[in-house]
Amino acid sequence: MAFATTNDGVNIYFKDWGSKDAQPVVFHHGWPLSSDDWDNQMLFFLAEGFRVIAIDRRGHGRSDQVSEGHDMDHYAADVSAVVEHLDLHNAVHIGHSTGGGQVARYVAKYGQPQKRVAKAVLISAVPPLMLKTAGNPEGTPIEVFDGFRSGLAANRAQFYLDVASGPFYGFNREGAQVSQGTIQNWWRQGMTGSAQAHYEGIKAFSETDQTEDLKAITVPTLVMQGDDDQVVPYKAAAVLQDELLADSKLIIYPGYPHGMHTTHADVINADLLAFIRE
Repeated sequence: MAFATTNDGVNIYFKDWGSKDAQPVVFHHGWPLSSDDWDNQMLFFLAEGFRVIAIDRRGHGRSDQVSEGHDMDHYAADVSAVVEHLDLHNAVHIGHSTGGGQVARYVAKYGQPQKRVAKAVLISAVPPLMLKTAGNPEGTPIEVFDGFRSGLAANRAQFYLDVASGPFYGFNREGAQVSQGTIQNWWRQGMTGSAQAHYEGIKAFSETDQTEDLKAITVPTLVMQGDDDQVVPYKAAAVLQDELLADSKLIIYPGYPHGMHTTHADVINADLLAFIRE
């Protein structure tokens, strides 16, 4: 298996498919998943002639289950370690949910200053701030995230099953086409990772204010989110991202859920391809 080692000695797993001469597209997964969440997109963009890379966040998937560094700064530094290990240039970075926060911090702090990034994509992404505050009234109350922590600590296996079969993919909506395979794949990815990394990651994705990251990004950025996202409220996410970014394109998908890159992969992939080739 392929790994890059970070400055603090953590082995970060990555997939790297396709010609090394092709433009790289780098995928960043959501909480508490792994690079496997991008299998559909990896195969799609590989067939379109791109080099595709996907990374397991520290404590997730096949990366080391360390006890430290479960925060957005380390997530971004770990991405940089992989990018530098592979010496990627002209890359497009695509992040979903927590992975969108990872992309924003990486591009602002490493990718742009090192001139390694061509474009970015935020899908159902957590920035600028998920937590509801006086200055972020459309955010999610802290009690919701406390509930995540309680559910994870009490019975992680059942909690993950409930999330995957309910709000993540909108399978709790009347008339939804429920995919048992999708639910089991979400559960499998989650249970592969570290309970501690996932527990501490809740604070990272919910309480990290990334307003300044978004303001710092100048590369063309595509913002995508469904208006029936039950995990990340789109008015506190995509709408604000579009306002804060210097060069952005916003697409709001009527009725699409949080995990729309899986439930509506054909639509999302086509829009991603069009943006990358613009």
